[in-house]
Amino acid sequence: MEDDRYWLALNRVPGVGNILFKRLIEAYKQPEVIFETSEKALVQVEGVSERIVNAIHSFQGFDGVDQELDRIEKYHGKLLTLNDAEYPRRLFEIDDPPPFLYAKGNWEEENSSNPIAVVGARRTTAYGRKIAEQLCFQLAENGITIVSGFARGVDGVAHRAALKAGGQTIAVLGCGIDVIYPPEHKKLYHDIMEQGVIFSEFPMGTPPIAHNFPKRNRMISGLSLGCLVVEAGLKSGSLITARCAMEQGREVFAVPGSVYSELSAGPHQLIASGAKLVKNVEDILEEIYPQQTLNLAQAKPALPTLEAEEALVFQSLSFDPKHIDLLIQESQKPAAAISGLLLTLELKGVARQMSGQYYVKV
Repeated sequence: MEDDRYWLALNRVPGVGNILFKRLIEAYKQPEVIFETSEKALVQVEGVSERIVNAIHSFQGFDGVDQELDRIEKYHGKLLTLNDAEYPRRLFEIDDPPPFLYAKGNWEEENSSNPIAVVGARRTTAYGRKIAEQLCFQLAENGITIVSGFARGVDGVAHRAALKAGGQTIAVLGCGIDVIYPPEHKKLYHDIMEQGVIFSEFPMGTPPIAHNFPKRNRMISGLSLGCLVVEAGLKSGSLITARCAMEQGREVFAVPGSVYSELSAGPHQLIASGAKLVKNVEDILEEIYPQQTLNLAQAKPALPTLEAEEALVFQSLSFDPKHIDLLIQESQKPAAAISGLLLTLELKGVARQMSGQYYVKV
């Protein structure tokens, strides 16, 4: 904890950002040494000015640092610093890695195999939720660690699918690791701690304010080999993550959607810019495991046997909600008959009723 004290302290010195922090550590190995080093020596490090040296030597914020350490201990967190073997090696490679990560959960760098970032819309469609769930489940089954931002929509679906498949997942927060946001993800937060890890570069107690999220996004991509985008508007944070991935030399994948949906505009723009179009999990795995046989037997469950009339109604369904009146009109069958067939499809696990008598394919 004494070593952590100086890591936290140096991070609070005005003028010492992530890039300069990394240069200082490369030069002097330990933050404690930096506080004791002369001005003459420190200014030899690129980017260190006399003003920054004065700020280091006159730092008076150790009371706040000690309070932070107490809070980390209280909430059962830990720091992973640039010097730690457990610091994620891919994140270390980006231009401005966080000097340290606040972490909660079960994390072993050596067991985090081939992480892929999965991001997308918060207000996603039934189609977006379905394809995100399917892809993340299958990726996790094939040993891929799912990295996402713990937000509503695609992020939450991605984390849950990885957990359901028995795989690892990494949640990167835009707030302190002791702040559960959104609040409805409380159970997911605790589930991830059992089967993955929660990371943040923000101090304990930091609220989820808007300007934190671009920094979080570059960390999501930095942790990963590639970034998959499922539904995103043209001005969404998911496209920021994808651009960060491109700048960091990561693969970018995108799921296409309806040309009539605003949420398809982001993935379609990425595909036009060179992102790989993803129709199924093999499109991702062949980039990650080009020489390996894919374990997809369990990832593609067989469709239950459907009677002729059940199959006709099932074919009329899609992953976007469709109202029962439209299904009746398309089938030209009595309302009672369609209601009975939809109930049968629900019982067979291939359809789901939404609110307002809308139905989707499962």
